[in-house]
Amino acid sequence: MAESVININFPSQVISDLEKMSYDYGLKVAKAIQHEWYGKTNNSENRYNHSSSKIHNLRLYARGEQSVQKYKDELSINGDLSYLNLDWTPVPIISKFVDIVVNGIAERLYDVKAYSQDPFGVVKRTEYMQAIQDDMSMAEFDKFVKDNFFINTKESKTEALPASEEELSLHMQLDYKQAIEIAEEQAINMLLRGNQYDLIKRRFYQDLVVCGIGAVKTSFNTSEGVVIDYVDPANLVYSHTDSPFFDDIYYVGEVKTIPVNELVKQFPFLTQEDLEDIVSKRGDNNHGRNGVVENDKNQVEVLYFNYKTYMNEVYKIKKTGTGGDKAIAKDDKLPENDRYEKVARNLECLYEGAYVLGSNKLLKWEKASNMMRPKSDYTKVKMNYAIVAPRMYEGRIDSLVNRITGFADMIQLTHLKIQQVLARMTPDGIFLDVDGLAEVDLGNGTNYNPQEALNMFFQTGSIVGRSFTSEGDQNPGKIPIQEIQSGGGGGKMQSLIQTYNYYLQMIRDVTGLNEASDGSTPAERSLVGVQKMAAANSNTATRHILNSGMFLTAEVAEQLSLRISDIIEYSPTKNAFIESIGAHNVATLQEMSNLHLYDFGIFLELEPDEEEKAMLENNIGGALSQGSIELEDAIDLRAIKNVKLANQLLKLRRKKKGQEDQQKQLEQTAAQGKAQAEASAAASEAEIKKNESSLKTQKQLEQLKIDGKAQILQQESAIKEKLMQLEFQYAMQLKQLEAKTKTETQLLAENRKDSRTKMQATQQSEMIDQKENSKPAKNFESSGDNTLGGFSL
Repeated sequence: MAESVININFPSQVISDLEKMSYDYGLKVAKAIQHEWYGKTNNSENRYNHSSSKIHNLRLYARGEQSVQKYKDELSINGDLSYLNLDWTPVPIISKFVDIVVNGIAERLYDVKAYSQDPFGVVKRTEYMQAIQDDMSMAEFDKFVKDNFFINTKESKTEALPASEEELSLHMQLDYKQAIEIAEEQAINMLLRGNQYDLIKRRFYQDLVVCGIGAVKTSFNTSEGVVIDYVDPANLVYSHTDSPFFDDIYYVGEVKTIPVNELVKQFPFLTQEDLEDIVSKRGDNNHGRNGVVENDKNQVEVLYFNYKTYMNEVYKIKKTGTGGDKAIAKDDKLPENDRYEKVARNLECLYEGAYVLGSNKLLKWEKASNMMRPKSDYTKVKMNYAIVAPRMYEGRIDSLVNRITGFADMIQLTHLKIQQVLARMTPDGIFLDVDGLAEVDLGNGTNYNPQEALNMFFQTGSIVGRSFTSEGDQNPGKIPIQEIQSGGGGGKMQSLIQTYNYYLQMIRDVTGLNEASDGSTPAERSLVGVQKMAAANSNTATRHILNSGMFLTAEVAEQLSLRISDIIEYSPTKNAFIESIGAHNVATLQEMSNLHLYDFGIFLELEPDEEEKAMLENNIGGALSQGSIELEDAIDLRAIKNVKLANQLLKLRRKKKGQEDQQKQLEQTAAQGKAQAEASAAASEAEIKKNESSLKTQKQLEQLKIDGKAQILQQESAIKEKLMQLEFQYAMQLKQLEAKTKTETQLLAENRKDSRTKMQATQQSEMIDQKENSKPAKNFESSGDNTLGGFSL
């Protein structure tokens, strides 16, 4: 059903800022919103009640608590149900599908990432990247200087430099993080935990599945700081939009039912007369939902809303006495004048209001004190609400539950029909022919009786009968007991069960949640890969819900990023906030004091699902088995939550490992060649040395031979010389001896001659004496050895 068109009279925005700030302008805005959502239409139901009733009905279906009146009307005859005794409790078939989607999506983990996009952060990032690029280009020079002079000339602090521009890009995405970005991420995560965002996230995922729309609100106050609130889509009011992200709405709000005492606490300026007037008019114009508020006189409905318009920022530029310019803020009614320069610009601004529905009482209308303005575009302003409806078309919102309510109704009717068939089904009976029993004689003198026949039949399944009567005629009751089959209900039951399964399959087809995801037992012959593909298809069918929830979380994180500036600038809990964030990171404390001066881009890094993890793990396992990467690379890859970046890094690591392996192979080949050359050279050198040694040995042997011969010759010469000397001496001695002998011989001869002469003379004397003295004869022979001159003769 499309939104009903009614005449809406919002006040003009083309007026001065003072008029927009007035109470009357705010009251006109509040009444225009009330008229748009609570005004009567041709359908006799206002837009607010239609929207809230639809959401309420969808939630009942999701809980299995929908109204059973339609089923009673379907089965009754003119409203009469007296003949039906059925269990009208709805079958909670939709609840299972809702829980599967919500629990599966809510468990997906993510990391909040902050990216500094202000000029200072961009300059730091650029300088870091430029330093690495300079080191990459001067890598060989830096290595030479460090190896030879022990001086580190690198500009960056990176240990291992990227090998290429692609690797540098991945390094900047994976490893580079400024301290201020870390501080921002810690601050956002702390605020999310402090506001129990996980519980809020589950609630708006439930709304996205059931209602097709989810909403969250952030606010800031000096006592509590930043607050994140869940917003019930049934209470939402907003300007018409065709955008599923509600980025073009100019007002948004929510209707809250609060007790009077809470109203007094929030707006203490209300007088007794104001309260009485509010209570007396609280239920006018059918503002209550389902009659709840009308029956409780102590509760009122209050519309809290944001209204986006624009403001004129005007400055009066005057010349000072020193010749400089001085800018003075003025209102937008400043007239043109030649004595000064008027400078103006238009800015979006946000007004906050609170209005009691059904009354003429505007409780609050003021310009928002802490508007969220992106530092990249100060003219824009963000509303306090983040809303998304992924299946919106021309104002109509569709949801997963809304698509299957018709099939759930048919399943419920089929369930009731099954109950009817079961109630009318009767068990199989027995036909007993008493006349046939009378013709049977058991042989013991008694006849069959019905009780005995039934006992035999039920206990043994056998019966006794006669084909002929006692007169010999054909016995028509020869089989006295026969079963009565009442099988008409079985076919109906089978048909109803098939119908039930048909509509259940229609729910699966419409939602995309097949048996692999809804917990049904898969076919026993289906392969594991087929089951995983079926589960992956279910995830794909609900991807828009996941993306919508991530959009809400990203919007909340971005709003928190802007709210953090308010905490640091205005909140009295600033110091406690900074210390709680920097409790485990002292370096962060130094950055936190200037956190409000930075501008961050916020995005979410979603952890991969099981299918993506399996694909990545297969890639890593294949690369490991092939030896394309090392184990350390696999550990690094598994730690990356972004599958796309992980695959890019895997390709780089494989390429780098291939280059390293190739380089190692070349180095190994070169080393082997060098080793072979060295071995060959060593062998040649050894051969040369061997030859040299052999030649030297031969030379030494020859020398020894020569020396030996020389020594022999020398010795022979010496011996000969000695021999010659001895010979000479002997010759001389011989000569001397000869000469001596000759001399002695001559002397001996002379001496003998003399002796003979003398002997002769003596003997002649003796002979003369003998003769003269007549003496006897005398022997002149020697008595002993005769010696001559010392020679033995």
